[in-house]
Amino acid sequence: MKKFLTTGRILQRPPLVLGLTLLLCYALLFTGCSKEKTYRIGILAGLDYASDIVVGFKEKMTELGYVEGKNVVYDVQRSNFDMAEYKKILQKFVADKVDVIFTFPTEATIEAKLATAESKIPVVFCFANIEDNNLINSVREPGGNVTGVRYPGPDLTVKRFELMQAIVPEATRLWIPYQKGYPVDCQINALTPVAEAAGVQIEYFPAADAAELQAELDRRSQGSDPGFDAILFLAEPLTVTPDAFSVLNNFAASRRMPMAGALISEGDYGTIFGVNVDFIPSGRQAATVVDKILKGANPAVTPVVSSESFFQINYKIVQKLGLNISETILNQADEIIR
Repeated sequence: MKKFLTTGRILQRPPLVLGLTLLLCYALLFTGCSKEKTYRIGILAGLDYASDIVVGFKEKMTELGYVEGKNVVYDVQRSNFDMAEYKKILQKFVADKVDVIFTFPTEATIEAKLATAESKIPVVFCFANIEDNNLINSVREPGGNVTGVRYPGPDLTVKRFELMQAIVPEATRLWIPYQKGYPVDCQINALTPVAEAAGVQIEYFPAADAAELQAELDRRSQGSDPGFDAILFLAEPLTVTPDAFSVLNNFAASRRMPMAGALISEGDYGTIFGVNVDFIPSGRQAATVVDKILKGANPAVTPVVSSESFFQINYKIVQKLGLNISETILNQADEIIR
């Protein structure tokens, strides 16, 4: 009888143990579900000139609830228009299996698209041209794993030309240097009919680097007339990199020649105005796109948005050159540097 009762007690214990085990499992499961995911975002800041994009991006991400070190980790890698370095950085992001890759400018984004061809890690771009480079299928449906904030290159180029004409109407011969191999056809196509209608002669000069710019300007400096009256920048990277801009700035300063397009200076000389995108707001726009992706949106059907233009006048250089700017144009400026 004792043996039977003892056996009975042994047979009755497993349901109790099983119940406690299930309760423990449920508790662990509940705890696991309540833990907030930490997202990892790889940021390729590929152009020093536009580095404030990262500032705006992080600001907006914080406002959207992403707290650095708590539920988001940023791996910010910086390079200055270096293709080999771009590839190295992107390989690291892919190997680390980040949740999203955020890139700028155009070239870094194109490399990101290639680097994620297999992994399909979402790529969100900013300060990137989408024309003439097969980066996306369309603005409404980018396709693939890439979307972001478009850099409105053709629009900015035409606006820069129109302002140059308004501020320096006597400049009927413009010299436009740009990065050799850079996709600028869309900008040139937009500018050509406008320049022809205004009776302005444009000479384009593609250069690989600052050394090629220097050699060309040295050649032109042998005579009294270099063959142009002013220098205009397209929306491209060469003219805003330090070495190349220094070459252009030294040449223009020595001849008191107007330069314009992007607002940049060195020493006591520089461009008279810039029409560009405002980097911090553009970065904030990109954060909104990243937020959508992290919440499950498909990049292929997440529309590309465009940055707004930002007009700045360096009034100190304008005065140095003795140029007259109408009140109408001054009132159009978003910022005047005096």
